[in-house]
Amino acid sequence: MQILAVDIGTGTQDIFLFDSERTPENCLKLVMPSPTLLIGEQIKRATAAGLPLLIHGVVMGGGPVTWAVEAHRRAGRRVLATPAAATTFNDDLDWVQREMGVEIIAESTARELLTHPEYAAIRFRDFDYTAIRQAFAAFGYDLRPNALALAVFDHGAAPPDVSDRQFRMDYLVERLRQNERLSAFAFRAAEVPAIMTRLKALAETAAEQTGLPVIVMDTAPAAILGARDDPVVARHTDGIVVNVGNFHTLAFQFRQNRFVRLFEHHTGLLTPATLAGWLRALADGTLTHRAVFADHGHGALVLDHTPAPLDFVAVVGPRQAMLRDANLPVYHAVPHGDQMLAGCFGLLRACADLVPEWAPVIVQALAGQTDHSLW
Repeated sequence: MQILAVDIGTGTQDIFLFDSERTPENCLKLVMPSPTLLIGEQIKRATAAGLPLLIHGVVMGGGPVTWAVEAHRRAGRRVLATPAAATTFNDDLDWVQREMGVEIIAESTARELLTHPEYAAIRFRDFDYTAIRQAFAAFGYDLRPNALALAVFDHGAAPPDVSDRQFRMDYLVERLRQNERLSAFAFRAAEVPAIMTRLKALAETAAEQTGLPVIVMDTAPAAILGARDDPVVARHTDGIVVNVGNFHTLAFQFRQNRFVRLFEHHTGLLTPATLAGWLRALADGTLTHRAVFADHGHGALVLDHTPAPLDFVAVVGPRQAMLRDANLPVYHAVPHGDQMLAGCFGLLRACADLVPEWAPVIVQALAGQTDHSLW
């Protein structure tokens, strides 16, 4: 069995082709620029050429694409966008028109204008299967997976009068109160909650492109779950696992392998000292949602206030160097020898939870065992 796992972040998209007939260390992998970076570069080229933008597609990750559109508008160029694509910038389309100067057009109008060469047509989506297939094909490999497992970070579609930070935190709390397993943040394509619009768009566009079964998951819990595949992390039933992403940092604390508390913050607002401070508060049980939210983070969830020794902090993520000199007992996790693919391994563990018939193959292969008779 083969599962194409792709962890789609702001800086990179981390690609792992799980193959049940290979050990994880022998599976094929790529770490490539993220879709939002690639599409941001397309927009910059259109700006340099003086062309108006015609943005279509679906909601995707913001960051570089949003900054590129803002720069395009500052250069005095027009930006036309369909409603679905424009929600990339903000769920409130009136705000997008008023504050960003983006002209919202109907899907039918966009289809007509796509035939006009004077527009730079930009398609928004988080997953481009053709590009990944071509990358593998460049090395003589014909990519034909049995399923897809994909991850993005999704704030969710908050109502106009609700903070997107609070909305995101409420979602995390709701999922964990229902099920403390991190696979609670993974869904089959048809089961993605309607409020998680980016995850839903990812699942739908991936299924449309490939016709394959699709599992989607939030990036941060995927990375935490994947980090626990590191044998050193797995031996610590008590401790903290933190993913320091380019945009967001999420830390989970476990006691006897049971989740007890977490916090999520914006990485760009943290320093090594403040991040270490939040981790100490997490361990000693003094962490509060109000404090993290007041510091412009997403917030915290505390199920148990009992202090715990701060004697093990496993860290993954592209900005994990923030904790290198933090004077904490930090361990840089390398699940299956590759810390950049922690999210992909978390995706695979979630697949095993969500699809029981896949579980024996995934679990055995991740343990370094192969049994061809299973498939």
